[in-house]
Formats: sequence, structure tokens, C-alpha cells
Amino acid sequence: MTVTSACTLPLALDSDFVEELFSRTTGRDITIFLDYDGTLTPIVSRPEAAVLDESTRDLLADLSAYCPLTIVTGRDISVVKEFVRLDQIAYAGCHGLDIQGAAGSGLRYEVAVEWLPLLEEAESSLRCRLDGIKGVIVERKRYSLSTHYRLVDPRNTIQVEQAVSDVLMRYPKLRREGGKMLYELRPDIDWHKGSAVAWMLEATSNSSSGAIYIGDDETDENALKLLSGTGIGIVVGPEDRQTDARYRVKDSSQVIQLLRRILCCFKESFSSS
Repeated sequence: MTVTSACTLPLALDSDFVEELFSRTTGRDITIFLDYDGTLTPIVSRPEAAVLDESTRDLLADLSAYCPLTIVTGRDISVVKEFVRLDQIAYAGCHGLDIQGAAGSGLRYEVAVEWLPLLEEAESSLRCRLDGIKGVIVERKRYSLSTHYRLVDPRNTIQVEQAVSDVLMRYPKLRREGGKMLYELRPDIDWHKGSAVAWMLEATSNSSSGAIYIGDDETDENALKLLSGTGIGIVVGPEDRQTDARYRVKDSSQVIQLLRRILCCFKESFSSS
């Protein structure tokens, strides 16, 4: 599939792709992958405030009864599990570096255990460099360091970027990734959200042709690229960017509408089979 501009993509809610997908698969080969921040919940100024709505939790629980469901997030698994509180779904945390299957599946994969000491050193250095910059938040995850500057005075954001760059120069085995009002340092290895999706599909013997991935951030593009031409990628958000997604939705509320529509198709499909 050709990379295209997000604003030119058809709106998922205006398309019949869900019904067409179920007509081809009867729902039995479908697996769903979801980003968390900006996808299941709106973007918030403080990371700890991204609480999952109870109705969304119930929706995810209902969906998980019909198909494999995985949350693929930049957050630590332990953190996102506190928000979601569902053991019957899988989680891929730290941009896929840490994977845990649904309860009872036995699936567990950690990609970069040997990097933990280096990340601890980098965290100490980063916090020292950012000390005194009001509004900056350093979020240590198991396999990455996120520096949030959404609450920083715009006049001081250059200092934040310089601090992150200085730490990166000191620890060249890490790499910097962008995000929504954040910089992230993580191990410079060839593994990302797309790698995690590919691993999960193989580990659960599911085909990419029935896979749906929904995400809003630059880090989701690796997964959207993986599924381009086979599965269905959906990008979230009003901003325009180059993407491998096939459809778009405007915000997290439209994601929920789309998931409810998928759930309805599951119920109809399984009741008639």
C-alpha cells in the first residue's frame, strides 16, 4: 500500500469496511490491536490522568469474548494494566519491547532485559539535566525514558530538547523517538510496535489479513505499515501526516463508536452461525 496523507483517507465510520470484513471472515479470524493514549483515551496533560472510562472497559471486555485483543502502548505494562484492569486481553508495553499475553496463555516476551542498567544510568543523568525546568515530567518506563514538555513554558522547551540531546550523546546505545509533546529515549534496537504485532500474530497463529490496528501517534506507524495491504490500519486524530493507514477517525470518541460497531457485527455473526 502506498504511503498517503492522513487527511485524504476515508473516515472509518463512513465506510462499510467492518461489514465487508465480517462477510469475508465471519469474524473468526479477526484480531484487534489498540494504542492506549489518544486512542482509547484522550491525550491529557499529565500521564497519570489518562484513566479509562468504565464504559470503554466494559466494551473491551465484551470484545475480548469474541476475538484476541491486544493493547500496544508506549507505557509500561504494569501501568496500563492498572488503567485497564482486564486480564483477559494481551498487552505490549514500552512500544512492544515487553509483551504479555492474556491470562492463561503463557505468552511472555521481553526484548531488552540487558538494557536495564544503562537505562537506569540515563534516567539519573536526564533528571539531573532537567532539574529546575518547571513543568517538565520525566516518566521512567521499564524500557524507555519519556520526557513530557506539554506543561513547560514554550520559552523553555529548547532547554528540554537540549537536555535530552545531551543525554543521548552520552548514551549513544539509546535512540530518541518523537511523540505528542514528548521525547523518548529507548534502546537502539530494531524492534517497535510493528514488531510486537507481528510477534503476537505468529504466537497466536492469527493472520494479518484479519488484523485491525488503531493508533494515533508516530510510533504507531510501524504497525500500520506492517498491516498495509493485508490488514486494516486506522489512524486517529485531526492532524495531517504521512501514514500507511487505510482509514482514519477523528478522535478517541470515534474509536469507541467504531469498536461498538465491530462488537455488533460480532454478535450478529456468531448468532447466525
